[in-house]
Amino acid sequence: MRPDLLALASGLAAREERFALVTVVRREPPSSARVGDVAVVTETGEYYGWVGGGCTRSTVLREARRAIADGEPRLLSLSPAPGEEQRPGLVALPMTCDSGGTVEIYVEPVLPVARLVLFGSSPAVRVLARIGHAMGYRVEVVDADADKAAFPDAERVLQSIAPDALPRGAHVLVATMGERDLEAIEAVAARAPAYLGVIASPKRFAQLRDALLARGVPRTVLESIAAPAGLDIGARTPEEIALSIMAQIVERRRRAAEPALGTSAPATGARHTAEVNGIKYYFCCSGCRTQFLSEPARYPAAKAHRS
Repeated sequence: MRPDLLALASGLAAREERFALVTVVRREPPSSARVGDVAVVTETGEYYGWVGGGCTRSTVLREARRAIADGEPRLLSLSPAPGEEQRPGLVALPMTCDSGGTVEIYVEPVLPVARLVLFGSSPAVRVLARIGHAMGYRVEVVDADADKAAFPDAERVLQSIAPDALPRGAHVLVATMGERDLEAIEAVAARAPAYLGVIASPKRFAQLRDALLARGVPRTVLESIAAPAGLDIGARTPEEIALSIMAQIVERRRRAAEPALGTSAPATGARHTAEVNGIKYYFCCSGCRTQFLSEPARYPAAKAHRS
């Protein structure tokens, strides 16, 4: 990798920004790419480096951003006859360069470690810290009375935390049992959490919601809060409650990463299409088309056209 791209990737990783490394692993002439060519694509669509001519750039950019969104690497094959390039694990796409040739590109998303921030030190919180650590989350606990010995798997145990020190996009549980829960929720809401759950009775959360609205927290943010936290699995014990909360975190995380399977905009070279409510959708493969048609109402583009 070029030193400047290596430094760029290192800086993005240090700032916990999401990006993808894109590497040419095979080529057939007359493609202008060379094996070993590398590019870095950021979550916002910035593109650095070289993996072929400008006619491949939009395809690589799109697929790299999809990989960043769903966290899954993919091997792309851009060729004049993508139907002949079908192999397990290969995403076959048309080569639109007039010069022709074939190039295979490996796209690897580089994502920061997921953060789990727990306010409180109840038995359910202690179990959730263990589960989160076992699942690869970076766990932080915030509680004035928290004992580090009770959270051996936590990276940090803090008595308090400044609002601007809260990690953005973290998965957060507020389980302070009425102790400064209002302040914690308000601070977390401003940091665009990937998940915010609250352990509180319906009556208590209704009071919190009204108070947060009065403090200027947007209603849309409050509606996204999971309260009571956790999936409804009939949980009773601390272990079951922690399990239900982690299951809900995983569910929302996967839902947020789920790529749009179809689009109502024309897609050059798309061989799989479907029509729903008078709108034509284009798909990268037959599997995506089948999944979309099994339940089109799940996808925002289809919902927008429902009568």
